[in-house]
Amino acid sequence: MEFGAAGPLRGRLGVPGDKSISHRALMLAAMARGRSVIHGLSGGSDVAATAAALRAMGVRIQAREGGWTVDGVGTGCLLQPGGALDMANSGTSARLLIGLLASHPLIAGFTGDASLSRRPMARVIEPLERLGADIAAPARRLPLIVRGRCPAVPLTHRMVVPSAQVKSALLLAALNISGVTTIVEPVATRDHSERMLARFGADISVEGPEIRLRGEAELKPCALRVPGDPSAAAFLLVAALVVPGSEVTVENVGTNVYRTGLFDLLREMGADLSFANVHEEGGEPVADVTARHSVLSGIDVPPDIAPRMIDEFPIFFVAAAFARGATRTCGLGELRFKESDRLATMAAGLRAIGVRVEETTEGLTIEGSGGEPIAGGTSIPSRLDHRIAMSFAVAGLHARAPVTVDDMRPADTSFPGFETLLRSLAP
Repeated sequence: MEFGAAGPLRGRLGVPGDKSISHRALMLAAMARGRSVIHGLSGGSDVAATAAALRAMGVRIQAREGGWTVDGVGTGCLLQPGGALDMANSGTSARLLIGLLASHPLIAGFTGDASLSRRPMARVIEPLERLGADIAAPARRLPLIVRGRCPAVPLTHRMVVPSAQVKSALLLAALNISGVTTIVEPVATRDHSERMLARFGADISVEGPEIRLRGEAELKPCALRVPGDPSAAAFLLVAALVVPGSEVTVENVGTNVYRTGLFDLLREMGADLSFANVHEEGGEPVADVTARHSVLSGIDVPPDIAPRMIDEFPIFFVAAAFARGATRTCGLGELRFKESDRLATMAAGLRAIGVRVEETTEGLTIEGSGGEPIAGGTSIPSRLDHRIAMSFAVAGLHARAPVTVDDMRPADTSFPGFETLLRSLAP
């Protein structure tokens, strides 16, 4: 699919519901006893994989006008699935559901597509095995088989590598374990699970780096609204920042402090970003975010910001490609284990469209164009990675020759309708 130079981007629009929150909303609604109603659920294929797996274990999930209904079965009451659970391309579905089933008396196989099957699962498998789960995964990747342990034993786990997915997997397992499970998180990561567990009535407390959850509590069904995904909004906002004359507002974007690292870096680079209609929905802060074309300057990115924007680095690298001077990043080795090796893939793609890039083991140094159009004029492989595909689509909007992305279908993982929405901003 070809993306070429566009006139000023203008518009006021929304984005799909937050993918991270949507996964958690479905799982916790399934563990509540009774009907929950979820508004704004992400329509991407990743969240669809979570819904399909829960349906296979006896949870009734239906799309209705005005929201999704989930008839929860109660903690510990999932049914034995009739076959392997297909996680498609969703690492969040896989890691969180493995955690959820680790304390259920079930046996479940997990499979995924070629991209997901290359992603490491050891960091979530090992603490769950300490709970007593038997997880057969010879390569520490998918496919694997979970034999849940019930009763499982509570534990205290100190996070070595910052990971909201590992933390959430342990909290989901702890729901069906008698006693208190404690997680020590030296480096804080996104806290959607903690917020939502409290909303569903779990006995959870957070004191400094320690998170404690008392299991075997009965979760209460509720109604909630999922805010717009800041990771999805990022592509439209960066597009507005780099295309001259643009102004775009994305409404109802989640602004949880653990998800706004990209916004902080862009403002440090000189981005004209403003926030209006600031309020709270479903226990999460939200706002309408407006981006106006800006002259960006390169910066040195501190490695400790990575947990607050790990998913946004591909589009951040595109922003850096249009800045004045060099942008340097380090401490990003985690990006090599996403849907693709995002450091190598972004470095190669940016070089192919005329951007000077130096790749190290842990980051990239990007020499920006100073706001001028980049060369473009070539085809970029998406490598089944939704964020790579969308990032290079944005890059093509301010290029001297069009940028072609070989396959935009991966965008449906998190942002169905992305291409149509992006093109609508420059009619």
